[in-house]
Amino acid sequence: MIKFASPSRRDLLVGGMAAGALALAPAASFAAGPAKIPMSDLLAPDALPDVWLGKADAPVTIIEYASMTCSHCAAFHAETYPKLVKDYIDTGKARFVLREFPLDALAAAAFMLARYAGDKRTAIVDLLFSQQKNWAFVDKPLDALQNIVKQAGISEESFKKCLDDKDLYEKVLAERQRAADKFGVDSTPTFFINGDRKNGEIPPDQLDALLKPYLDGK
Repeated sequence: MIKFASPSRRDLLVGGMAAGALALAPAASFAAGPAKIPMSDLLAPDALPDVWLGKADAPVTIIEYASMTCSHCAAFHAETYPKLVKDYIDTGKARFVLREFPLDALAAAAFMLARYAGDKRTAIVDLLFSQQKNWAFVDKPLDALQNIVKQAGISEESFKKCLDDKDLYEKVLAERQRAADKFGVDSTPTFFINGDRKNGEIPPDQLDALLKPYLDGK
C-alpha cells in the first residue's frame, strides 16, 4: 500500500512535454476516512464517468482507487484481478470499477491516456499495469510510456495531444480530490466493497474469504 505524497520536481518535469498540464496540485492534508461509506455517496456522479465491469445488479460492488505507478496496484491486477474477473465478475456475483487516484504526475499522464482511448480504457489500464516496470521505473518514463501505448494504437500525435488536454487533466485530479475529501482515501490501492473500506493489496488466496460474507444467502 502506497501513501499519497507531493510529487518531486523530477516528477513534474516529465521530459519537457506538457509539463504545465501535468503538474499536480499541492497535496492536501488527508485524514483517515470512515470504515464504511454509503453506496449512494460512492456511486454519485463524478468528474469522469465510471467504466464498470460486470452486471449492474450484481450483489457485490467493488470500487478500487488506484495509481498507475503503484506497485501494489499492479500486483493486485496481475495476481488477484484475473481471479476476480473469472470467479465473480463473469459469473454475475460482482461488478468492479477502477477510479483514478494518481500518486504523481506520471500516473496522471497514464490515466489521461487510458481515458483518451475511449472504449479501450480498460485495455490500456491492463496493458500499463502489466508493463509497469517497463515505463514507470525507467530513466525516460514518458518515452517508454509512449512506446507502450503505441501498441494500443495511440500515435505520437495523439499522445502529445492527450497530455496537453488540460480539461482531462483537471478531471483526473478532481476524481482524486473527491476521493480524498469525501471518502478519506489516502493510499493505494483502497477498495470499497459494498461501501466497506479495505486498504491495501488483496492477495488472491484471500479474495474468496473477503467476499463470502457479501454473498451468503445470495
